[in-house]
Amino acid sequence: MKYSSIERSAEGIPDLSYKSWRKRNISSRLLSFLAGVFACLAVLPLIAVLIYILIKGVASLNIDLFTQLPPPPGGSGGGVGNAILGSIVVTAIATWLAIPIGVGGGIYLAEYSTGKGFSQFIRFGTNVLAGVPSIIAGVFIYGVIVSTRILFGHTFSAIAGGAALSVLMLPTVVKTTDEGLKLVSNDLRRAAFGVGASHFVTVSQITLPKAFTPIATGVVLSIARAAGETAPLIFTALFSPFWPNGIFEPIATLSVLIYNFSAQPYDVQNQLAWAASFILVVFILALNLLARWLGRIANQ
Repeated sequence: MKYSSIERSAEGIPDLSYKSWRKRNISSRLLSFLAGVFACLAVLPLIAVLIYILIKGVASLNIDLFTQLPPPPGGSGGGVGNAILGSIVVTAIATWLAIPIGVGGGIYLAEYSTGKGFSQFIRFGTNVLAGVPSIIAGVFIYGVIVSTRILFGHTFSAIAGGAALSVLMLPTVVKTTDEGLKLVSNDLRRAAFGVGASHFVTVSQITLPKAFTPIATGVVLSIARAAGETAPLIFTALFSPFWPNGIFEPIATLSVLIYNFSAQPYDVQNQLAWAASFILVVFILALNLLARWLGRIANQ
């Protein structure tokens, strides 16, 4: 008998040793090399952006950058302290609005819905909302809150900016809550029902705490996405060169400051824009690393 694909040794035992000269092994190494090249090309833009922002922005890092207001056009010195504080305020408002609604929607889809009718509509709407451009969310909140002056007669405000960002956060929070609760074993639910626990007690005391880590991961990722948005805030929070004066007044944010200062013909403003870009990138990178850490805990 002839063996074309598997060679035999003198004892008749198939020779399964690796042979680098075989055509299939050469093709495997070539394809592995190409996959590595494409992987490097995929992350190259990220690395280039981070290095460039680091080079341009780190030179302006000092105490004044975090504690002072931006200088007037053509002025010198100053910082972006109001924009840093404003970004924290707007993101906190968005988180406060999005988490209860998003987590509640995810709980309904995973624990109470029948998988038909209304629940299918919610899932479809969530998928559509996840693909809506961020500027549409800004225009929507502008039409609902800013132009109507529904907030006690105020127009542009921090709370309007937070509402716009919460719209962008909702799909991620709903999806991660839904999927996180689905990962909880049904045996835990049956055991709770078996000892007489109600559906509400089972969800609140058993399944929801068990799915806390994946839900928290989704919340952190949604915050990271919302924190870097610019277009919705231009239509809602606008900008202010002063320290925040309440949530019903226009407020400065890092993303809008970068947008405004990068277009000005002054070196001081341009340098502050690079410094603000560095701070914003570090903040978003830290949130993504936190999300990966939470995800690693969930997989343990």
